[in-house]
Amino acid sequence: MAHILTRKRALEIMAGFPRARVLVIGDIMIDHFIWGRVARISPEAPVPVVDVQADDLMLGGCANVLNNIFSMGGKACVTGVIGADAMGDKVREEFRKRHIPTQGLVAEPRRPTSLKTRIVAHHQQVVRFDRESRTPIREESVRHILGYLRDLRDGLGAVVISDYGKGVVTPALLDGIRTEIAGRPIVVCVDPKQRDFDSYRGFDVLTPNHHEAAEAVGMEMGNGAELVAAGKRLIERYDLKALLITRGEAGMSLFERRGRIVHTHLPTEAREVFDVTGAGDTVIGVFALCMASGATFREAAVLANHAAGIVVGKVGTATASREELKRVL
Repeated sequence: MAHILTRKRALEIMAGFPRARVLVIGDIMIDHFIWGRVARISPEAPVPVVDVQADDLMLGGCANVLNNIFSMGGKACVTGVIGADAMGDKVREEFRKRHIPTQGLVAEPRRPTSLKTRIVAHHQQVVRFDRESRTPIREESVRHILGYLRDLRDGLGAVVISDYGKGVVTPALLDGIRTEIAGRPIVVCVDPKQRDFDSYRGFDVLTPNHHEAAEAVGMEMGNGAELVAAGKRLIERYDLKALLITRGEAGMSLFERRGRIVHTHLPTEAREVFDVTGAGDTVIGVFALCMASGATFREAAVLANHAAGIVVGKVGTATASREELKRVL
């Protein structure tokens, strides 16, 4: 790390977190974890019987990106769509607990709040079931989201677009975001979900995982020359300033446009991997917060990599705190 980022410089960037303001736009979800143990097989069908011992409701989707920024001490706001239901009320309640504004939330009456329920036994996920709608959000919801961005834009250092493919991140919304931030010094980071990255053209940074990057470039992507070729092709094709490809156990690869395209590989910082749920949210949340605090792309990538290493060592939709990040540095 030292040749990219000294501990002193890392602490300088982190000292700026409380002053940095990031707006997260995207698909808001609740992650429901049911914890238990398996001691027998059902007599009704060859499936395990889970003896439930506890359950948790946690912020997920773009709300987990927000939670990661909040856990790092950054000023985080969010805008997106929830349902007029009990889970939507839970989202508002969790935001109020963290003193996060709720004015950016739009409740659509006949749309459920996205809920992912995971049953976990002995640290292994047994099954997941989803309640959600993937239809595009209404035009008035798009207008509300863009109006919220307009109200906040003068004080923003970064915007995160967290696309989970649940209907919030539409072409109309993306075009509106481009218009609202044009000519302003706001770094826009996108966590993509659509196979064709053309909708994200011209934003500053994309953070796909290696599967999403390979699909978008239409080629097999190994760990050597193929990876580098794919990264360069994506950054040029979609007019990006940077591309951060998350690669699981292989770490991350950062591509930057600096006259020529520069590639930096960051090996994984995880000591033990228990659960990768939400790790991508940690990466983009911490990366954007670092950019809003004056970091370079490479400095932001190093700190995001360390934060992801902390999170995958925890079970469930987890976050890393600023104190934990200081310790691992």
